Amino acid sequence: MNLGLDGKVALVTGGSEGIGKATAARLAAEGARVAICARRKDVLGSAAEEIRAAGGGRDVLAVPCDVTQDAHIRALFDRIGDTYGRLDILVNNAGTSAAGPFEDVSDEAWKVDLDLKLFGTIRCSRLAIPLMKAQGGGRIINVTAVAGKAPGAGTAPTSISRAAGIALTKALSKDHARDNILVNTVCIGLIKSAQIERAWQREAEGNPALTLDRWYEQRGSAIPIGRVGETVEAANVIVFLASEAASYVTGVAINIDGGTSAVV
Repeated sequence: MNLGLDGKVALVTGGSEGIGKATAARLAAEGARVAICARRKDVLGSAAEEIRAAGGGRDVLAVPCDVTQDAHIRALFDRIGDTYGRLDILVNNAGTSAAGPFEDVSDEAWKVDLDLKLFGTIRCSRLAIPLMKAQGGGRIINVTAVAGKAPGAGTAPTSISRAAGIALTKALSKDHARDNILVNTVCIGLIKSAQIERAWQREAEGNPALTLDRWYEQRGSAIPIGRVGETVEAANVIVFLASEAASYVTGVAINIDGGTSAVV
């Protein structure tokens, strides 16, 4: 299927690892010109080289950026404007997992989580929308989590900030449908990533016999489909939503969780 992405310009925040990097690679493979941003300059540069190599020398712009800093985001969009002169696709992927019992979450932890996940998405979308309106349309895909639909015990503040991200998605889709700016979210379950692997490393410190494969196997046993997801499986759905194949899809929240969520 021709996804109609050749020559499109895409920005993927949190593009140095995991789902972000996999999404940027899939967009580049489909012919898009891709900008990626993340806080760690060295990891970001390595990701850009990997994407270029995998995509046959496709155009990849790597810009170090902290999406909690308004000045960083404005500089990022200036670079994209100077380099490409347009923006067709925004994937708001920057974020981390921060979860614990409600009583243990400090005001500062709440502020940090909301600033990164919710306000990072707001800041980037605020600058992307005028560019998309000027060119007749675009796509925004927000990466959230299934816990935003059905929060469990011990999931604050992540589940709350992700729920806000899902609500923001619906609001933006209503505001900008007539501008041909389609806004959707993917609600992520358990997907293999460097962030998840760091959780395994912490557990393995007290149990050296616990291999990564075994750790994934244990967690996969609780997922209806029977395994932990791959980053490319999330990327494939995101790239579809960014494409011309999804031209009548907006305001939806798609679970990518192997059937884990109790809600649709």
